[in-house]
Amino acid sequence: MIDLTALDASGGLIDPRIYTDEDVYQLELERVFGRSWLFLAHDSQLPKRGDFVQTYMGEDPVLVVRQRDGSVKAFLNQCRHRGMRICRADEGTAKTFTCSYHGWAYDLEGNLINVPEEGRAYRNEIDKSKWGALKVPRIAVYKGIIFGTWSADVPEIEEYLGEMTYYLDAVLDAYEGGIELVPGPMKWVIDCNWKFAAEQFASDMYHAPISHPSALIAMTDDPAGQAAFSLQAQFSPGRQFAGNGHGSGSFWLPEFGPDFQFGPEASAWQTGKREEVFARIGEERAHKVYGHNTVFPNFSWLGPPRSLRVWHPRGPGQVEVWAWVYIPKTAPEEVKEDYRKMSAFTFSPAGVFETDDGENWTEVQTVLRGWMARANSFNAQMGLGHEERDTHGLPGLSNDVFSETAARGFYQRWKDLMTGRTWAEIAELDAARRAAEEVPSA
Repeated sequence: MIDLTALDASGGLIDPRIYTDEDVYQLELERVFGRSWLFLAHDSQLPKRGDFVQTYMGEDPVLVVRQRDGSVKAFLNQCRHRGMRICRADEGTAKTFTCSYHGWAYDLEGNLINVPEEGRAYRNEIDKSKWGALKVPRIAVYKGIIFGTWSADVPEIEEYLGEMTYYLDAVLDAYEGGIELVPGPMKWVIDCNWKFAAEQFASDMYHAPISHPSALIAMTDDPAGQAAFSLQAQFSPGRQFAGNGHGSGSFWLPEFGPDFQFGPEASAWQTGKREEVFARIGEERAHKVYGHNTVFPNFSWLGPPRSLRVWHPRGPGQVEVWAWVYIPKTAPEEVKEDYRKMSAFTFSPAGVFETDDGENWTEVQTVLRGWMARANSFNAQMGLGHEERDTHGLPGLSNDVFSETAARGFYQRWKDLMTGRTWAEIAELDAARRAAEEVPSA
């Protein structure tokens, strides 16, 4: 395996083998996905007792279940007898989960409650209390978003999110009642490494004017709307590294409310809610927290297209995307439908933006089949040495919208975890890095 300690993440040099090496990938499952907070579900997906969804933590299938007392628990979707899934449905409502292989049954907490032919096959000697499904030991709910982790080492969710809460709250707190997810995620597979997608959503607006002009033409024939996209991207700051590998930002809105991306219903409703949104999250945040975002390692969302997604790894050369449309819970149904249609049009398996991104990532992955292509370093040094701290009213390490500050932060946290550092050691390193910064502050 490659020498991970030699990677110069903070200097913006990326070894392409981190996208292709099988040993690196297997270590990621343990040290990154096994030691981070991962998105599991949203409260709106589990409205009633017994409601469940099946998802993944890395490549491990898990069931997320609303308990009888209203709490949420999660456990490995694996029978302890021979390893079969104990539930093969993506979502639903249940009282128990029964393995379709040999019939072992589990309750809503994952406890083993029934073994067929227990008397004859096991002579009543099996201790069912020891053979329940493996529980996810830590569950945290942040304003309706349910996270889980296998690790006792990772900090509490508020500390883990850190400065990223400012950007996440811009979505969760903007409207009374918060958000809900449109039922049923869109799912598709891209033949690329998961980090290409997660890092781009944390960091990369540099690709947008080059990769997406055809999408803008498909969205609007108004030259002013098309020009606004490229002009704002060129002249506004807006790329934030929010600590712990998270990243947020893009270009700033000249006006909050009307948006050429949506139909008249949603645009008018959004404009009418302007003062309410300003009162709830602040006018500055409403104008500036816009675009794509990633909570490390693989939970991302987009602003106006209202797409929330998880990048599930499927080997070093493949990612399975699960994307939901998130909408204001209290919006009228016609507005919700407008949001849903535009999200599907822009960021979905056939979305006009999504297909551009997928083609880029798969082409890079194809090029990396070559041994010489993997021998070159990638350059992620855009804006290096020109960072600012807590400027423009935004917390975190910021830079121009065309910069890779957040990408360097993403790969630095990846390296910290991959080299086996504990979260306590990482916290000490972060404090030392912060003290050594020579960047302007507000």
